[in-house]
Amino acid sequence: MFSGKRGVALAIVVLIHILVGYGFYTGLAQKFITKVIPPVEVAEIDKPKPEDKPPPPPPKLEELKPYVPPPEFVDIQQPPPETAPVAQTTVNTVVAPPAPAAPPAPVVQHSHTSPKMDPRHPLKVGEDYYPDASKRANEEGTCYVKLTVAPDGRITDESIEKSSGFPRLDDACLKGVRGQRLIPATEDGKPIELTTVVPITWKLRN
Repeated sequence: MFSGKRGVALAIVVLIHILVGYGFYTGLAQKFITKVIPPVEVAEIDKPKPEDKPPPPPPKLEELKPYVPPPEFVDIQQPPPETAPVAQTTVNTVVAPPAPAAPPAPVVQHSHTSPKMDPRHPLKVGEDYYPDASKRANEEGTCYVKLTVAPDGRITDESIEKSSGFPRLDDACLKGVRGQRLIPATEDGKPIELTTVVPITWKLRN
C-alpha cells in the first residue's frame, strides 16, 4: 500500500495535513487572514442639505386698454343724374292680311282584304286533333289563335290570343294551324303580310 507512487502521494498528503494543523495550533492562519483581508472601517457621512429653490416670479399684470368705439360708417349716396325727357313718337305699322290656307291634301283610299280560307287548302281542325285526355276529362271550349299570313299564303307564326281554359286544347289549336295555308290579305290588289285572329271551338258530340 505504501510502495511505489501511491506511497509517495500518501506521504505528501499526510505532510500537508500536519503543516495545516500546526499552523492553526500556533495562530499563523489567523495572522495570514488579517494580512490578506484588512479590517473594514465605517465612517459617518453627513446627509445632503436640500437645495434652496428661488421663489417663483410674481404674476404679470395685463394692461387694461380703454375701449374705443369703432367709427360709424355713413353711406352717402349721390343723387341720380337728371335725364332729359324723351320725346314720344308714334309709329303706324301696316299689318298684311294672312295668306290663304293651303287646300287639304286629297285622301287616298286604299282597298284592303283580309286573309280568307283557301278552298284548295281548307283550314280544318277535325276530331283527329282532339286530345284523348281532353275527351276523357270532358274538356270543351273556344280558343282564339293569332295567325300571321305571309304574302304567299303560308302561316308563318301562330300564338294563343285568348285561351280556352285548358292547356291541352290550346296546344291542339296551335298544332292544327301550324304549316297550313290561307288566301293572303291584299292592299290595292297586291298580296301583303297581315296578322289575323281565328276562333277554334272544341265540343264533344256524345
